[in-house]
Amino acid sequence: MDNKQTNPFKKTMTNKRKTPCLPFGLLFTILLLVIPATAQSPKEANSSNYNDLQVLFKEWRAFERPPLRDGAPDYTAETFESRYKDYKKLRARLDNLKTSGWSVPRKVDWHLVRAEMNGFDFNHRVLKPWVRDPAFYQSIWMGRSDVPAHEGPTHHAITELWTYTFPLSDSERRRLIKDLSVIPPLMRQAKKNLKGNARELWIAGIRNIRTQRSNLNEVSRRVGPKAGRELLDLIAECKTATDTLVKWLESEAKSKTGPSGIGKSNYTWYQQNVHLVPMTWEDEVRLLKRELDRAWSSLKLEEHRNRDLPELVAATTPEEYDKKADQAANRLMKFLSEKDVLTVTDYLEPALRRHLGSFVPEDRRNFFWIGAHYDPLPLFTHFYHWFELARMDREPHPSPIRQGALLYNIFDSRNEGTATGVEEMFMHAGLYEDSPRSRELVWILIAQRAARGLGSLYAHANEMTMKEAGGIHMDWTPRGWMKTEKELLIFEQHLYLRQPGYGTSYITGKYLLERTLADYAKLSEERGEKFQLKNFFDRLNKTDSIPISLARWEMTGLDDEIRNIATAK
Repeated sequence: MDNKQTNPFKKTMTNKRKTPCLPFGLLFTILLLVIPATAQSPKEANSSNYNDLQVLFKEWRAFERPPLRDGAPDYTAETFESRYKDYKKLRARLDNLKTSGWSVPRKVDWHLVRAEMNGFDFNHRVLKPWVRDPAFYQSIWMGRSDVPAHEGPTHHAITELWTYTFPLSDSERRRLIKDLSVIPPLMRQAKKNLKGNARELWIAGIRNIRTQRSNLNEVSRRVGPKAGRELLDLIAECKTATDTLVKWLESEAKSKTGPSGIGKSNYTWYQQNVHLVPMTWEDEVRLLKRELDRAWSSLKLEEHRNRDLPELVAATTPEEYDKKADQAANRLMKFLSEKDVLTVTDYLEPALRRHLGSFVPEDRRNFFWIGAHYDPLPLFTHFYHWFELARMDREPHPSPIRQGALLYNIFDSRNEGTATGVEEMFMHAGLYEDSPRSRELVWILIAQRAARGLGSLYAHANEMTMKEAGGIHMDWTPRGWMKTEKELLIFEQHLYLRQPGYGTSYITGKYLLERTLADYAKLSEERGEKFQLKNFFDRLNKTDSIPISLARWEMTGLDDEIRNIATAK
């Protein structure tokens, strides 16, 4: 590999953080604590503006779903062009809403709708997944995502096979027929729409459509030979349509020669205006280099500290893994409850235990399951994801704008950043006092996420190919744990090229969460209050799965990140 691949540390780290005006911030924060977030002034209570936002949100979400063409969502260029004027009208209505008298949570909702509309506009102008990205047309998903929606761009009529119970009832059989009936016309439409020249997206995307073919085989197996002629014929038609698209994609691949990254300026605009991450491409490069340095150096210091302790021993049988997993789940839940980390509801432990995993033979373990066979607890802290999804299912946010998943993966800094952030936060709070060697696994996790995100930044800047970006990902993951199973490497780098910002969201979101914790704690100290970690996480959870920059505003009254985004050029 050349120097560009093996040495990502090309620029020095700087930190440009603006200090907010404390008198205003403190006064605003005190008012937020005195007045509940849902309280309304008499003027606000009589205002129709927020109701106008809720009405507009419903119209926006209805508009965002494209019309049908031959029974499938219509992503043709002519349809997008004809609908764009309607988008501009919706956007004008949003921009004309006067929010100056609204409470912070209501202003946050306005920014969420704005971010989604920006996402639609960016997809229309730049990302164009229906034109550039064959994986966009993957239609069958076998399992639920661990974040509010599937990672990366997906079309509007996917089949969520995990929602079905087999054998099918009559009503479920009819639902599956309706779901699958989208596939044949959509596969035909894909051949018309896919005119892009993004070579790496094209070639890697063929794998997704091949996966769809394998998934259809699994659908056949699950429904069985007695499922009824209509369903069986439809599945056969779906298989033929999928095979045809794969062959066409393969035949067209040789003509694709263009870059797949969106470029630095587009990346920065997207992060700031869609995902509401208050950073530029250059800021993220500096941050991820710093985190990679910190993770490697901390790992080596940890190893030195633990040098006289026994090494962790990996599970070698299913029984050994199951015992480790059960003990890890017990340790995590006990820690959260007894150490007052957050409010432990009755649905948290069941949500975790549904995802403890199972034994994987050593020669088939990918990066995450290598570590999990030594101690699953560090990985299980990342499964904070499942706590959040259970909360969204059981205790949906009162605002309809925050119920369910935000579009375009806008949730990534919040969900991936928090799940990554708590890995280290819980460690520092004492989770591994009885297992010091497990701390080494946490630093390895952070290093891997920093390395893969750094590679994705260079890929989006078109300074590296996807393979070269994977080189950073692989070579800078400690102990060679990314060199054991290449499928994960391809999957992750492909996803991050498809969805700008997702590869870095683990580390950028972690940083923004740490900044929020720092600001929250500092304000508490200045008020003479005792900081309580449980209050912090409970308030964070109540904001729901929204970008960390907006959660910080709602939790502290500090809106500098959002203001800086709004004024950025």
